[in-house]
Amino acid sequence: MTTRTAPPPAGLPGSVRQRASIAARTLRTDRWWFAPLITVIGLGAWVTYATVRVFMHDLYWVPDYHYLTPFYSPCVTEACIPEAAHLGRVLPGWWIIPDAALTLPFLLLFRLTCYYYRKAYYRSFWLSPPACAVPDGHKTYTGETRFPLLGQNLHRYTFYAAVIISLINSYDAILAFHSPEGFGFGLGNLVLLGNVVMLWAYTLSCHSCRHIAGGRLKHFSAHPVRYRFWTFVSKLNVRHMQLAWITLGTLALTDFYVMALSAGWFDDLRFIN
Repeated sequence: MTTRTAPPPAGLPGSVRQRASIAARTLRTDRWWFAPLITVIGLGAWVTYATVRVFMHDLYWVPDYHYLTPFYSPCVTEACIPEAAHLGRVLPGWWIIPDAALTLPFLLLFRLTCYYYRKAYYRSFWLSPPACAVPDGHKTYTGETRFPLLGQNLHRYTFYAAVIISLINSYDAILAFHSPEGFGFGLGNLVLLGNVVMLWAYTLSCHSCRHIAGGRLKHFSAHPVRYRFWTFVSKLNVRHMQLAWITLGTLALTDFYVMALSAGWFDDLRFIN
């Protein structure tokens, strides 16, 4: 009687087994490409709209109700309408300079270095990788160890700038309640307030904010206030992806509403004054 010896499992010393030769790029049969495609379309459309609006240098201020679009806040170039320049006009009014040049670069860095947005554009625009169980679109992978991706480490610092900018946007929303006739309240105020609330929710849900709130604490019981804040931020952090997309929508909606009022396409729905 002949006894057959089973070959050693693959991966063990002495193993002669080879990996299966699969010609297909991936064996996934679902629409794995759909999510990256939607991300490209969504982010691409938003970036296109925002770029056009930033360099229009027009239709950003509604003098009757003191509405200022967040894309132009704070308005700091000499081309700004004086009433809309709350912090003064300190930069030249060249068309190549955005009117909110003191804040837009920091907002851009905050979004670009955001942990969720990294996942979004790494998978969709860079195909690194486009989906689970789908090969990377590049031959080599070095992670975030080289320039310019090494700059992703700046995220925790851009968070502080985002907080300051959110305070400025909050000031704009409060100022909008003061119309030339005194206190006023309209649909535009709700749009501005809704945008500010969502911006704060997205900013506070940031991973860096969660780390600042409680990342270095060893005993939460000794810091009850920070623990409660950390708990609140942690609940928001679970929704960070959704808030990232929601705020893109509220920013575009707020800007479009202010632009439409400024252009005279329709009137603001007023409740008081």
